[in-house]
Amino acid sequence: MKRTISTVPALLLALSLIGQAAPGAGVEDLTVLPPLVDGVAPSALLEEQLKKLAFAALARREAAYAQIKTPADVATWQQRQRASFLASLGGLPERTPLNARVTGQRDCGAYRMEKVLFESQPGFFVSALLYLPPGTGPHPAVLMPCGHTAIAKAGEVYQKASISLVRAGLAVFCFDPIGQGERRLRQPDGTTEFNSPTSEHQLMGISGTPVSLSLARAMIWDGIRALDYLESRKDIRGDRLGCTGVSGGGTMTSYLMALDARVVAAAPACYLTGFRRLLETLGPQDFEQNLFGQITAGLDHSDYVLMRAPRPVLIMAATQDFFDIQGAWNLFREGKRVYGRLGFPERVELVEADTKHDLAIEMREASARWFRRWLAGRDDAWQEPAFEILRESEILCTPEGDVLRQPGARSFFELIAAVAAPFTAERQRFWQESPRPAALAKVRELARIRPLAELPPFTSTAGGTLQRGPVRIEKLTLRNAEGTVLPALLFRPANTSTGFRLHLHEDGKQAEAGPGGPLEALARAGETVLAVDLRGLGELQRGKRPAGFKAPFEPNWKSATVAYLLGQSLAGMRTEDILACARFASDQWNEGRPVHLTGRGEAGIPALHAAALEPQLFASTRLERTLRTWTDVISTSRTRNQQANTVYGALRFYDLPDLVATLPGNELVLHEPVDAAGQVEKK
Repeated sequence: MKRTISTVPALLLALSLIGQAAPGAGVEDLTVLPPLVDGVAPSALLEEQLKKLAFAALARREAAYAQIKTPADVATWQQRQRASFLASLGGLPERTPLNARVTGQRDCGAYRMEKVLFESQPGFFVSALLYLPPGTGPHPAVLMPCGHTAIAKAGEVYQKASISLVRAGLAVFCFDPIGQGERRLRQPDGTTEFNSPTSEHQLMGISGTPVSLSLARAMIWDGIRALDYLESRKDIRGDRLGCTGVSGGGTMTSYLMALDARVVAAAPACYLTGFRRLLETLGPQDFEQNLFGQITAGLDHSDYVLMRAPRPVLIMAATQDFFDIQGAWNLFREGKRVYGRLGFPERVELVEADTKHDLAIEMREASARWFRRWLAGRDDAWQEPAFEILRESEILCTPEGDVLRQPGARSFFELIAAVAAPFTAERQRFWQESPRPAALAKVRELARIRPLAELPPFTSTAGGTLQRGPVRIEKLTLRNAEGTVLPALLFRPANTSTGFRLHLHEDGKQAEAGPGGPLEALARAGETVLAVDLRGLGELQRGKRPAGFKAPFEPNWKSATVAYLLGQSLAGMRTEDILACARFASDQWNEGRPVHLTGRGEAGIPALHAAALEPQLFASTRLERTLRTWTDVISTSRTRNQQANTVYGALRFYDLPDLVATLPGNELVLHEPVDAAGQVEKK
């Protein structure tokens, strides 16, 4: 059967035939779903569906944990979880010369400070402060990664924590994380590229996703190389190293204490809670705090404690923290049980301060006592003395406060570019040498898209009709056995003459469904149109698209992050929505024949995947204002709404133009393709 496509001139002609709505006509309500669907607001359906998948995976992990009975069981668990952890990171880089140097010193009376620069990777500079107690040493030392504060090591909370520990007789190495302090991305005039470190981290993580370069991996490697630096110094005891941090620094402490055996004692603060309580409360947070596929792999927060058992860990939590305190206690009990199995229950403890999200004095004193006990052999009730903190300008490691002005310096975005550099040739070779079915099977694998036969079928429920002249509009609710619920509008012409179209719009089915709009025009021209809200779009969208500093992020970013934690992607999930909808529409209304497909904006990438993977379902494909290539995502720091569009590791094997190339040219229209910032590309 020869496939055809509705042309733009035909659409324009149809639009010209439509008059204005009749005077006095009532305002139409095109909403399909009720305020609650099975007790859940429509905008929360995607989130709830993903949480059910996550909770099922966490339940499997909890059942496996319950089987840990002996030290041998613990060792097996640790080996398996460590392997899962490293796999989620994509492994770790190779060690390269640190090229460390001290750029300045300061005598602060009760302690000394050295300003340090080192390269965790070639050209990837890390700025840090080394606080040294009196004497020549060697001193036990504590590594302190910072949390999400713009000025990082210069922030009051980190200065207080560092000075407190050095006054307790411990050296402290406090470093700026990627995208913070002297490592922020800046404009030529010195102003920061992004308004907050979390925004910078999120955009870095999104850009790294198509090449499977994890931001967490780079941040962890900074910490491991910082430990290398401490080991290299004669005034530091390399066999007495600890690690502590709060919030994002608590995340890094948790990662480092799990992976690096040199961390003799650790004290993560205001982070550990467990994914169950995290998802039940505030949801996933900053990009590096989430590893691809880790929930499905059974890797939970408590595993960062269990992996290092029986080495000492002090879990520090705040009663009023947004990282749930009950989750911290649940996690502590898991750790206490395993440490007890190994004969060292006293080596894991929990401190709860009745404060908010902060490194309160109760935590600072507790961690100082903890490190004095395990690193210095002094078990006493040490108390923090009074002290003053310094101005940011007094503790900069670089003249301009910007490591990227160092000769040969590289940003994280440049690391992404370096990783991606060989992929263009590798992709070309892959598609040239692989049979088409094998290449598309790899696409399925990476995007986690099941074959059509494995997708549960949709059923529909009618929800009322509207009449606009010769066009009848039916409200439908599509459901499947996996709990997916999609609202839809079916535009039926009086006489069908030009086929059936499945229409998908990033702003939802109602975006072009109004009186005199494009969907009515298509129906008046003889085409039956099914406009569907894919998961997370239209009525199913989590609020409005954000403005201000959150503008680069889509409203469903937390759901996209949970999908990432499950080893999935919204692009893949929505592709399955489209395939099941197309099959249902073909069988229900089009006598089993292929349907025309339109995808606009965020709906375009799943539409392209659907057309490439199951071409027999589609008579033609029209993509409007759709991202042209993922290489734009990795080559710019200023992406917009791209988290839902990315597939982890895809660019190692395919890009969007590779999928376009699988479709016959006479069956495909690319209308106003856009770049990663959402701007229409110039011809």
